[in-house]
Amino acid sequence: MAGLRREPTARQVRLGIELRKLRDAAGLTGREAAAALGVSSAQINHIESGLSGVSEQRLRRLAAIYACSDGKLIDALAVMATTRGRGWWEEYRGTLPTPFLDLPELEHHAHYRWDVEFLHVPGLLQTEEYARSLFSYVNPEFPQDEVERWVEHRMKRKVVVEGPEPIPYEAVIHEAALRIRVGDQTGTRAQLTRVLELSEADNVTVRVIPFALNGFGGAGSAMVYAGGPVPQLDAVVRDGPNGPVFIDAAAQLSRYRTLFRRVEAASLEPEHSRDFIHKLTKEL
Repeated sequence: MAGLRREPTARQVRLGIELRKLRDAAGLTGREAAAALGVSSAQINHIESGLSGVSEQRLRRLAAIYACSDGKLIDALAVMATTRGRGWWEEYRGTLPTPFLDLPELEHHAHYRWDVEFLHVPGLLQTEEYARSLFSYVNPEFPQDEVERWVEHRMKRKVVVEGPEPIPYEAVIHEAALRIRVGDQTGTRAQLTRVLELSEADNVTVRVIPFALNGFGGAGSAMVYAGGPVPQLDAVVRDGPNGPVFIDAAAQLSRYRTLFRRVEAASLEPEHSRDFIHKLTKEL
């Protein structure tokens, strides 16, 4: 059908999912919602699948039809429906896989960000050299210009923590990620130094989980947690075999919030974490 999106973004899909959740909670079928709104059931399906946009007026009418009284959620959904700006990541469309463009869009709209990493320094804290070594090793078939495109993309993503309007950011990093030499000794020292520098920023908190911690079974809880304008619009991102996997189910979000708090509680306090990283740097 003309006018439908060929490849909706994760944000567009998420808006549709949230509208579907509201309809399900109201106990209405797509046909019933379409009749109440005065559109075809196909149009409701296209909106809920992210293939078609929805105006703010129509979105608010749907919320009323679904008897949703959560004004903050409705307002947040209205922003999602009407924000159509093309971010910097669009310049990579067609050259990088779509999920890797959905990630910076998610970050751009996040109100805060939590990272938990066990094997690598979090992407938002990486130096160019570290990222280049990582991409080159994982993708040995990539020509150098493609490696550089990935590195450039990752460096631009750091605007959310280092740009003019940085968001609150907390990273919990296992000692393993700090000790693994993705590059050479000099590059590893530079990476640790960069983590220390960024940890001094007012919006950045870095915590370390040392090898010596007893009773820690959370090594499988690596995650990116992006806070939305309301908790219902939070999102978790985890690595999948074909790129980032986005998680938005309420029960899963609750689970990962709990996991993060457990990992956070097990880690060293920020000042002790800085001392720990400084000691590792001096050892190199």
